[in-house]
Amino acid sequence: MKKSALFLTLLVGSLTLSGCGYNTLQAQDEQTNAAWSEVVNQYQRRADLVPNLVATVERYAKHEQAVFTEVADARSKVGSVQITPETLNDPNAMAQYQAAQSQMTSALSRLMMVSERYPELKADGMFQDLQAQLEGTENRITVARNRYIEDVKTYNVTVRQFPTNLTAMVFGLSTKPNFSVENEKAISTAPTVNFGNQASPDSKPTTQSGQ
Repeated sequence: MKKSALFLTLLVGSLTLSGCGYNTLQAQDEQTNAAWSEVVNQYQRRADLVPNLVATVERYAKHEQAVFTEVADARSKVGSVQITPETLNDPNAMAQYQAAQSQMTSALSRLMMVSERYPELKADGMFQDLQAQLEGTENRITVARNRYIEDVKTYNVTVRQFPTNLTAMVFGLSTKPNFSVENEKAISTAPTVNFGNQASPDSKPTTQSGQ
């Protein structure tokens, strides 16, 4: 009898949790965590390209120390600002992470502009390979971020809508911070990584492969 009663209690509890959206909330929470891991992975991929990129540029542009310092500082900052699944719900942590990555993007843009003054650099095979890798990485970052944005939107709707909002409240689940509206608009398209290889403004851009 005791075993039957226990089984019945567990069965009713399971059906109740399923019906009130608990399982859905858990599945969506795991999905957002997985999507965030991919965002971090692609940002790390970009950060890993920076040392070789700087070293290649520096061989031809030794006098651009201000740019090199800016890139180094930005890379150090992105390395120090990390978000784990435990801190993913902290809006301040998200804001700091966004700011650090934006600083890295800005620093890389300045580094790219340096190549305009050094034709030999633009012709360097290593530099061209790094350009192709960086282009591919920027595209991957855009895809990963947009997937995360959509997953967070789905999760947040579930947390806020009735009756799953009651379940979320009981289990202490709250909405997750997302990329800011301004940043979401900016990242809807991958940034152009142009090292000055195009012949003229009217020429068609070439797509490099090998990412």
